Amino acid sequence: MQLLHLAASAGYTTPPLWRVLTKAGYFIGLTGAIGTTVTYATSVRPALRASTGRGGDTEVLGRRTAGYLAWAGVVLLVAGYFQLAGRVARAGKGMPFGDALAPARIADFLTAPAAKGAWVAQGTLYVVQNAVLVLAAATLIALFLPRARRHLNALALTALPLSLAVTLIAAIPATAPKDAQKVLDLVFDQVHITSGVVWIGGLAFLAALTTSRGRLGDGAGLLWADIWRRYSLVALVCVGAVLTSGLWLTWKHVGAVSQLWTTTYGLFVLIKILLVMAMMAAGGVNQFWLMPRIARARAQDDTSSLLHLTLRHFPKVVWGEVALGIAVLAVVPFLSGSARSEAGSPPAVSDGSVFAVGAALVLTLGASFYITVRTSDALARRTPTGPTATTPAST
Repeated sequence: MQLLHLAASAGYTTPPLWRVLTKAGYFIGLTGAIGTTVTYATSVRPALRASTGRGGDTEVLGRRTAGYLAWAGVVLLVAGYFQLAGRVARAGKGMPFGDALAPARIADFLTAPAAKGAWVAQGTLYVVQNAVLVLAAATLIALFLPRARRHLNALALTALPLSLAVTLIAAIPATAPKDAQKVLDLVFDQVHITSGVVWIGGLAFLAALTTSRGRLGDGAGLLWADIWRRYSLVALVCVGAVLTSGLWLTWKHVGAVSQLWTTTYGLFVLIKILLVMAMMAAGGVNQFWLMPRIARARAQDDTSSLLHLTLRHFPKVVWGEVALGIAVLAVVPFLSGSARSEAGSPPAVSDGSVFAVGAALVLTLGASFYITVRTSDALARRTPTGPTATTPAST
């Protein structure tokens, strides 16, 4: 057993604590900035604009949204600095993380000349990335100012593309990719990151926003029903993108199913898969049980049940998803290397059959999501059989 353990662990190096903290912190920063701004733009803002006669509720949610966006900017700025220091610590022969925090060390890293064959210096790309990061963070942090909160829409919608650009610029290679597979690796990696942070960040943002329920009116359930409905569609798209890109990345780094438990890298992938599946299961509870009940309460104009479902029951499940999402982010820093290299398997090589299987899986996934939406709609139209099926007492 000991020999098996040593063989499985060969080639895997556990990242140092500073690496774990800086990488997890960086993704938390992206989750806050990207997830919050995308969710505001796609779910909260349209619901607030469509709401009529609820000036008090929209004002409360607007203030809370501005506050959360401002703090997201602070987290992004701090996380970005430590992430940059982490890059400095890993560059070249490496150096202690404490030394890498020095501005002089960071300046030397950013101004280093381009490597042979590179079209641009790697440091130059990081200069651009961090300049955009500072601009995005400053745009969000401005929302701490009461005068700036009057321009919440403009600032949030400005910070959204800037926040997305932070991760996209970092993915630009300093040297041209060798083949199409390398390009696909970059594309799927960014799809995975972006969709994941929107999913987790949106859940965290909306869950935090529901804590203002004590300041909302009795009719706020209708507003929140609209918010949850809109975000459910966003989350469904994100889940599809996470699964599609995750399939590619898993195939790229894991050569056989058995490598999920016989290699260290594979074990962390397996843990991540299980956490994501648990998030999807919690989302299924919302989609197949809570959303139909919310829709029926809305159709029956049952404001009491609507308020209870949207601001009591729904957030409880969402907080569980948030906890699972944070666990996923905590696992990400440990995904270093490849199960294929640990197990001595050949590197992944794409061909026509791989793309054909991938296309079939994507079509199957799309069909399953279509069935999910249709089933949820059918459940919402079903007439409840219980005498108090949508009352708070029955929840």
